[in-house]
Amino acid sequence: MNRPQVLLAEDHASVAEVLKRILNDEFDVVGAVADGIALIDAAERLKPDVIVADISMPRLDGLSALIKMKEKQPDVKVVLITMYDEPCVARVALDAGALGFVMKHSAATDLIPAVKAALAGKTYLSSILVEKE
Repeated sequence: MNRPQVLLAEDHASVAEVLKRILNDEFDVVGAVADGIALIDAAERLKPDVIVADISMPRLDGLSALIKMKEKQPDVKVVLITMYDEPCVARVALDAGALGFVMKHSAATDLIPAVKAALAGKTYLSSILVEKE
């Protein structure tokens, strides 16, 4: 059985390795990039089932990359991951088309459910954000 394919965008190598280990439990990580420009290119080339992207990245941030990808691939499924636990940022991300918004410090528990929700076309927010709203 083929596992869903995930593309990872994270500019800190050590964080990217942790996220890959989490994702590899249930998904095939088909690529990892370190900036938003590379993310857009890799998304077009690899056509992953879901993209997990950090919001803060060099050259082009994850939110801006999401907006650009949605122009060419309106059905692209993106889960944004961040250190910033601000509900207003999550709202902007969801309005831009993200299906998930996960806090990095809760990735061990939230990332797999967020990717599964995105695969099903559903929205997922880290519980800390839900509590803050």
